[in-house]
Amino acid sequence: MGLRERFDELYHAHYPDLLAYVRRRTESPDDAADALAETFTTAWRRIDELPPGSEGRLWLYGVARRVLANQRRGESRRSALADRLRAELTVWDEDAPPTDQGAVRAAFGRLSAADRELLSLVSWEGLSAPEIATVVGCSRGAVRLRLHRARKRLARELDSAGLDLSRYGSRAVKLAEGQS
Repeated sequence: MGLRERFDELYHAHYPDLLAYVRRRTESPDDAADALAETFTTAWRRIDELPPGSEGRLWLYGVARRVLANQRRGESRRSALADRLRAELTVWDEDAPPTDQGAVRAAFGRLSAADRELLSLVSWEGLSAPEIATVVGCSRGAVRLRLHRARKRLARELDSAGLDLSRYGSRAVKLAEGQS
């Protein structure tokens, strides 16, 4: 019997039992489907190690058990990360100066996609001009020039929206006035 035939036989013989096993231990059909798919993927990759007969069934249960444990650990890590991020964002929101976020978002949205990307890379991602040059695939000088122009356009958009540019620093005021 070839590997494909052995896997097909194993799959058809044990799929219903393993499906019931993972469904009883997961909260959603999607989680069950993921666990079952990973279990049989592992079985395919390790078909040569699979014991014959009823031992193969038990081996599959062991794989499914470990897959489910990994899913729970992953979900626990994601939940902890989400909780930590929510706490950090709450503190960040409390510390942020009051702004008209809708007007700022609208001004940002009126910029070209290229300007928004550059400003996002520097402001949100904290990348330097040389790092941005690597990301976008151009020279450092080109990034500095594009970034300067994007900042000027944003400052003009903020100014035209009637926002107090002094809240964004003296550099924003200078940029809006056309000064370098």
